[in-house]
Amino acid sequence: MRSGGRDEPTGKEMSGGGSGSGSDGGSPSPNLEWRFNQTLRNVQGLLKGRSFPGKVLLTRKSEPLNAHASPEHSQEFARRYSENDHEDEYASSSFEAEVQGSGRTTSNANLQKTNILTPNNANAAPDAQGSVSGARATDSARVAKFTMELSRPAVILEKLRELSWSGVPPYMRPNIWRLLLGYAPPNSDRRDGVLARKRLEYVDCVSQYYDIPDSERSDDEINMLRQIAVDCPRTVPDVTFFQHAQIQKSLERILYTWAIRHPASGYVQGINDLVTPFLIVSLSEHLNGSMENWSISDLSPQKISNIEADCYWCLSKLLDGMQDHYTFAQPGIQRLVFRLRELVRRIDEPVSKHMEEQGLEFLQFAFRWFNCLLIREIPFHLVTRLWDTYLAEGDSLPEFLVYISASLLLTWSDQLQKLDFQEMVMFLQHLPTEDWTHHEIEMVLSRAFMWHTMFSSSPSHLAS
Repeated sequence: MRSGGRDEPTGKEMSGGGSGSGSDGGSPSPNLEWRFNQTLRNVQGLLKGRSFPGKVLLTRKSEPLNAHASPEHSQEFARRYSENDHEDEYASSSFEAEVQGSGRTTSNANLQKTNILTPNNANAAPDAQGSVSGARATDSARVAKFTMELSRPAVILEKLRELSWSGVPPYMRPNIWRLLLGYAPPNSDRRDGVLARKRLEYVDCVSQYYDIPDSERSDDEINMLRQIAVDCPRTVPDVTFFQHAQIQKSLERILYTWAIRHPASGYVQGINDLVTPFLIVSLSEHLNGSMENWSISDLSPQKISNIEADCYWCLSKLLDGMQDHYTFAQPGIQRLVFRLRELVRRIDEPVSKHMEEQGLEFLQFAFRWFNCLLIREIPFHLVTRLWDTYLAEGDSLPEFLVYISASLLLTWSDQLQKLDFQEMVMFLQHLPTEDWTHHEIEMVLSRAFMWHTMFSSSPSHLAS
């Protein structure tokens, strides 16, 4: 019997999931102070002529280069970023929404970091705006903060979450994501040993569940394996790298092993998409340059095995906190769709009323959004930035995902009100995000954070 080795999470694991907030339930949350601080910054932007609930443009002066960062480190970081996460520069309209801030300290100095661009700073030299394009994660001062947190004998996860919410430097993502998910322990002296043990455990699971003849599988398991084999080539079809035979096989092993060890849900279409961010981030630890130039043949079998194991455990940790999203009838996702409908009704009644008049149900488009965590709705090269925030949210991710989805939907508030039923269905199933950069993702996250801060403490806003 193979059931003895399956790792259905216990109630304790479900509530903690390895990706919890890390706050002490017996005292007021240390996050309240910085959340208030960031809300104040957002309101300052609104008072300076920004409309609501339309796009809220907050900007932030680039921070000076950190004096303690070595030139060699800065050059290496710039090279890795430009190769792996290069985006168009937008120095004249840089969007640096500091929705997460630097921690728990509220000060005038922090408030002064957020400002609306003026003609003077809009015309500043590109070097003054930041030498590396992309999201706020590339600020040298923030890189120094990440480095300091990671150098501790025991990482303080709450501080790491606060930093990661606004974006993680690409070359730090593999380590930081493993920490945020609870796959790697905070204690540095235990980290290598734990990872080695978990990687061996994954190899044993593959040997026990995957590397066996079909004669030892049940009919349901055979059908599930066939469905996974069909779905793997459909995973991120516009990214050529995922069509490589070795990548397809790795996806298949990860998904089948996870499904066998989680019989309450088994394999559900959409979970295959959730593996891809972990796969890309884990591969980036071993392959240089842009993903288009990666060659899986450059990796040894041992490295491929470790990457697979890391993806498997990261996926497990992520889904531990949202198991009912993928059980029978997927009640967790249906619950989020309902909350999204009610939230949109509160935020933008004209859009909500128009959709209702046209007979458009939120399930017709939002189910896929929640099922795939928006991976299919934005360009793939922006997914890892979005997932920085996902993993920083920890157990609060499902709740915050509702606000992100509302922010994404209402990006096109004016256009939606001009469309009939069929046009809206086509529009929302094929969002015009192909030209998006980090700028638009930061806009979506900023609005989501603002609305979450305004409404989350008033649950009646989601009442029917």
